[in-house]
Amino acid sequence: MPAPKLTTEILIAAIEGFEAQKLRIDAQIAELRTMLSGDRPEPAPTPKAPKGKRRKMSAAARKRIGDAQRKRWAESKGEAQSPSEIAAPERLKPKRRLSAAGKAAIVAALKKRWAVKRAAAKKTTPASAKKGVAKKTTVKKAAKAPVKESAKKVATRKPQKKVASAPGPAAAVNA
Repeated sequence: MPAPKLTTEILIAAIEGFEAQKLRIDAQIAELRTMLSGDRPEPAPTPKAPKGKRRKMSAAARKRIGDAQRKRWAESKGEAQSPSEIAAPERLKPKRRLSAAGKAAIVAALKKRWAVKRAAAKKTTPASAKKGVAKKTTVKKAAKAPVKESAKKVATRKPQKKVASAPGPAAAVNA
C-alpha cells in the first residue's frame, strides 16, 4: 500500500490540531493543580495562534469602498454631496425602447404560434368529443333555470309569524 503524500496544507492542519489538543490538555492540568492546592488557577501560558494570510486590497479598491461609505453616511445624515460628486454625475444607461418594426415582428410570430396550436388542437380532438361537451353545457343551463325561479318564489313569500313557546323549567327556576 503506497504511503499518502503529505502536502503543506495537511501538515499545517495537523499542527493546528495538535496545538488545540495541547491547549485543552494544559487547561485540564491547570484545573487539577487547583484541586490539589485549593488556590486559584494560574493562567497557563497560551501560545499565540498563527495568523492566516491576509488578503491584499488595491488602493483603488480601498478608495472605492471609502467613497461609497462616505456617500452612505452623507445620505443617512441628510448632508449635501461633495463638490466633486456634483461635478461628475453618473451617466445612466438610456432606456431601451422597442421599435414599431420589432413589435410587429413579435406580434406576427405570436399569431403564427397560436395558429399552429389551434391547428394541432383541431387534429387531436375528434368531432364526437365536441358534441359531448355541447350536451353538458345545455344540461347545465337547464339545471340553472329552475334555481332562479325558486329564488323568486322564496323572495315573494310572506314572512311567517313566530309562535311564542311555553316557558320551560329553566324559566321557572330563574323566576
